[in-house]
Formats: sequence, structure tokens, C-alpha cells
Amino acid sequence: MSGYDRIPYLVVFPDSSPHRDTYGGVGETVALESYLLRPPTPSDTVLVFMHPIGGGAYLPMVTALARAGHHVIYCGSRYRGVDSALIMEKVVEDLGACVRDARDRLGYSYVVLAGWSGGGALSLYYQQQARKPTVTAPPGGGPPDLTQLDLVPADAVLLLAAHVSRHGTLTEWLDAAILDETDPDVRDPALDLYDPHGPQPPYDPAFLHTYRAAQIARNRRITAWARDELDRLPPHEERGFVVHGTMADPRWLDPAVDPNDRAPGRCYLGDPRIVNNGPVGLARFTTLRSWLSQWSYDDARGDGVRCAADVGVPTLVVGNSADDACTPSHTRRLYDAVGHPDRTLHVVDGATHYYAGPDQRPKLAEAVGVITGWLADRGLGGHR
Repeated sequence: MSGYDRIPYLVVFPDSSPHRDTYGGVGETVALESYLLRPPTPSDTVLVFMHPIGGGAYLPMVTALARAGHHVIYCGSRYRGVDSALIMEKVVEDLGACVRDARDRLGYSYVVLAGWSGGGALSLYYQQQARKPTVTAPPGGGPPDLTQLDLVPADAVLLLAAHVSRHGTLTEWLDAAILDETDPDVRDPALDLYDPHGPQPPYDPAFLHTYRAAQIARNRRITAWARDELDRLPPHEERGFVVHGTMADPRWLDPAVDPNDRAPGRCYLGDPRIVNNGPVGLARFTTLRSWLSQWSYDDARGDGVRCAADVGVPTLVVGNSADDACTPSHTRRLYDAVGHPDRTLHVVDGATHYYAGPDQRPKLAEAVGVITGWLADRGLGGHR
């Protein structure tokens, strides 16, 4: 099977926010741009993708699954393309609206959450709160109250090239050498990975321990400042700020750190030294509440490892051995944390994060074949 229809549609629901945190659109309404990729053979099962920020309806994995006969929805969150004010709890609300629409309007009996990259932790956070809702407000306050949304649990979860969380990933990538958040040139030379006279790979375990501790400490300093700022502001007011140095993970320079088949000196966005202070780094532009909800090491709740314990449904974890974004320790931590006896781990040898390029087509086919077989074995690949 190779063909499918791509059907664009909107998922629309009221916005309970007391202030606008997305640009444009109709006030007091959330409209999620969505695509249903529908093969000609009817199915009672749909795979639902959502990423906190990404618009992935044309990703190789998404389209390959549709060509293989799976019904697929890619639903963009309200923050598609711009995460500077993103609240993870609102993204959970968005995913809930998409899942309910898939069941109630589109008529699918079974929904499988397909958590690609940053969508992995999102899917697990959603599933946890759909099964055992506990979060009554985001860390910075305000709506939504997830216990009042009546979220519909999924029937299975796919974690595909996924990382443990946005806040965990950012913390592992933070430049620990930065001493002054207003001036990234004020640096600790003993921790400066990009100084020719600073520490050089291979890094010894003692240095890595010191560096990781300094990354966590820096995240906590930003969190403390953000909380202090929020406390002094009038209700509903916000402040934007810049986070410098967000691509200084030792693993990008030393292939022996969390080893896989990735190329040293590269990350998925290019040269990590350039990305470190470039315009598209993680958390480069953010707000006080957004930092607390999606980037704070201690406050953010969308933690894939913690949430995976409550997943409650069969879970497939697919990792890629040449991934230059989500490395093996993330794949293993997610798999080990899955709190359901029906869990499966598969690593695609030589696959990169996006399966991009002609040489990746066999790797993509392998991943799709594994997913197809796994779903069929659980009665989730059947047709109406």
C-alpha cells in the first residue's frame, strides 16, 4: 500500500487563559491545525502525533506509517513553531482535545499516542493525567486544571526517537560555564567546552560529574530568579527573557559520553558551538511562566521518566543508534521507567533522528515494520 488522503481540519475549543500567549487568531478560542492521513482501507485505530512545538505532518516517519496502511493524525499544538510562552499543561489540554475529536467525531475506537522526539514526554504526561489526574494548575499558576478536563486515556503508546523531557534535555545541554545570565561572555574557564584552552575530550568521569552538577545549579538559579520575578509582578503579567548557552553538552564533543553511532562535533541542529548562542536553541527566548512549566529542572511536570510509571497501557520504545538529538541513555531511561508489563524496546541500527536521506530509507522501513507488527500483535492494526 502506498497511497493515502491528507485531510486538513481544525480542532477548536474555548481558551480559558486570562491573557494571550499565542500570536494572532480569534481571541478566546484555540484552533489546532490538524491533518488526518487516511489510507483507503478503513481502520478502527488511529495513531495520534503531537509535539509541543513542532509541525511534523510531513515527517518521514509520519508519512511512512500512512503509506504502510495506518490511519495517522498529526495535530499541531497551539504553540506550533513558537515555544517562547509555551505552557506544557496547555499542550496536554490541546492533545486531549485532539484525542477526543478522534474518538467522538472521526469515530476511531482505539487511539495510540505516537510520541515522536519531544512528543514522547508529552504523550506520557498526557497519559498519566488522563489515567490519574493530579495537576490542578501549571507551576506558574493559572489554567488549565487538568483534573477538570476529563482527558481520555490512550490504548497504547509509541515512543519514537524520544527524549526524557524538555527540561531534562535542556539541563543536559546548558552551558555550565556561563556565570552571568545577562552576559554569556562572563565564563568559568574550567567549564568552558568551547575554549581551546579549556577542558578537552575525552572527558574524565570526575569532570563530567562536576559539569553536570553545574548545569543543574544553573537551571536552578534561573528558576529561583523567575519565581522571584513572578512574585513581584501584578496578577497575569509576564516577562520575557533570553537564556544564553543552550547547546554545550559534552556528549556532542566526546563520542564516548552516552556513546552511539552519531558523528562527533555535531548535533541535530549543526555545529553545537554555533548553536550554543544561535537564534534557534532550546529556551533561547522564554517567559517566566513558560520557564517554570517547560524548562525548570525541579518545577516542570512533563517528565517522561516519572510519567512513564503511570502509563498503564502497552508501550513500544523505538530508538535510533545514530541519533544526534535523543541519545541512548534517554531511550533506555524511558524504557526502564515504563510501568506496564507489556513493554518492548527496539533500536534501529544506523538510524538518525529524522531518518532523512536516501541511505535512511531502509532504516525507516525497519522502524515502520516493527511498529506495524507490534500494533497487529495487540489487535491495534486491524481494519473496520
